[in-house]
Amino acid sequence: MSRATGGQASGWLGGAPGRLGVSAPRGTAPGPWAASDPYSAALRTGRGPLFLRRVDGWLLPLEVERWCARADAVDLEVLDRCEGAVLDVGCGPGRLVAELAARGRTVLGIDVSEAAVARTLRLGGQSLRRSVFEPLPGEGRWGTVLLMDGNIGIGGDPGALLVRVAALLAPGGLLIAETAPVDVDERTHVQVVDVTDAHAADSPFPWARIGTPALLRHAGTAGLRTVAQWASGERRFVALRSDRRDRRDRYDPGDRQDRHDRHASNSAEPPNSAAVISSQRARKPSADSAATDR
Repeated sequence: MSRATGGQASGWLGGAPGRLGVSAPRGTAPGPWAASDPYSAALRTGRGPLFLRRVDGWLLPLEVERWCARADAVDLEVLDRCEGAVLDVGCGPGRLVAELAARGRTVLGIDVSEAAVARTLRLGGQSLRRSVFEPLPGEGRWGTVLLMDGNIGIGGDPGALLVRVAALLAPGGLLIAETAPVDVDERTHVQVVDVTDAHAADSPFPWARIGTPALLRHAGTAGLRTVAQWASGERRFVALRSDRRDRRDRYDPGDRQDRHDRHASNSAEPPNSAAVISSQRARKPSADSAATDR
């Protein structure tokens, strides 16, 4: 893979209020997302079919058309729950980043696909070509991290990914993750293939599929506690909150008032209001089922 090409957005956090003004160095975007791979081609056209093919030949359909469309009602319910500055990990073609940016929210998408980053930028969102495991802007200060559209599978090790996300979150920050609609806990290697099966990424890469029960088992060891679970149609979601705030309160009381002020500011903002500052792919309550807050 080529070096990261997201320099257009590398300094964007410098104008945000608070202490998010950091500029991450460029990194190498790993994985199979070359400019000519089937995923990039699908993003350029906005349609599939496209699949993740497991090494045993099993195919998982990827929802390219939905990802390339505007945020739908299920997405909007997720975005209404976001707090503070938002990092969309594996932002894909950028529908969530664009929606949050249109609301005036501070939001950054990251993706290892050059085509995904380019499409996000065209929609008016901010995006970097970067892996979640590389240095990122605002580490330890993000109010919300999103892992949507199966992105809990990034890297093939959900436990390691959750530990990394916990390090990205501000104390007390929120992770919203979309889980598989079935109770599964699978680690495998996959390739991205198109409908003809004639083109695939160069080599299989690690991926994971986990349902809500498996995610909850991993969350505690990563320092994350469950605050909500909900379902809309066939999509399932979990909201987890970082416990790091409690540990910092215990050992760093001098910083407590600053965190309290920032938390109060975030909590006072209605979900649908515009903030005064200004979101790796496969990435409003529904009538199907209601959210269950714990």
